[in-house]
Amino acid sequence: MGREKGIDLLNSAKMYDLTQALSIFTPPFPGEMPLQVHFFKRLTGSFGGGQGANGQQIEWSNNTGTHLVGPRAFHSGARAIADIPLTDLSGEGVVVDISEEVSDYSIYTPEMITNKVDVKEGDILIINTGYHKYGWDQPDIPNPDAQGGIENKEFGYYLRHPGPSPEFFQWALDLKLKLIGVDCGCVEHPMNTNLRYMHTREFEKAEARLKETQGKTWDEMYPPAGKSHPSLFRTVQLIFDRLPQKFWDARVSGWCSWDVP
Repeated sequence: MGREKGIDLLNSAKMYDLTQALSIFTPPFPGEMPLQVHFFKRLTGSFGGGQGANGQQIEWSNNTGTHLVGPRAFHSGARAIADIPLTDLSGEGVVVDISEEVSDYSIYTPEMITNKVDVKEGDILIINTGYHKYGWDQPDIPNPDAQGGIENKEFGYYLRHPGPSPEFFQWALDLKLKLIGVDCGCVEHPMNTNLRYMHTREFEKAEARLKETQGKTWDEMYPPAGKSHPSLFRTVQLIFDRLPQKFWDARVSGWCSWDVP
């Protein structure tokens, strides 16, 4: 795309803010530090601090809220966020809604994507699983079978969302996808992360579901390291986690103006 065409596109494009609200109430990835705000001084003085001006200290882990996951998150020799050119954060892509095809702990496949949209080599792929409804800033979800009659949103958002099938990884590699974004806790299936060991009861439920739908144990479906599918985190150069808004099946060109904490 030439300079003039790019400027014309930006002038005419409709922008969508895909970030979830960031607050002290935003849950971090399980086990990591949540966002914290501390006034170290106030205009008239503060407990344990100075006076004369307002000043805040803000701390949080970089796995909090909607964020870009760069290569260095998984390999010390890979690119840092500051090394990534804007050309790697923009370009043509597709937004696909598979929310009607997935459920707690389930698996999505490349066919579930390509049955709905045409994915080209080098595309940006944004997947709407529907699990943004469990975001902390979304309305409570009634469920008469849940404790208190309300869904535990933090569990739904981080521990029960669907994830990609084993063949998804090679499919993404073959297509040289530039970026993958999701509306839930992680692009990977939660039971293929450390959450499998942090929440063993959730893993038992997930494996029971897998046996029921696929006839396999978890380690049969996703063999342990050394025998497994290519890691998702080398499948694409960039990953967006926790996109919160509604998405539509449509080809989108000129992705830009990502608001990343």
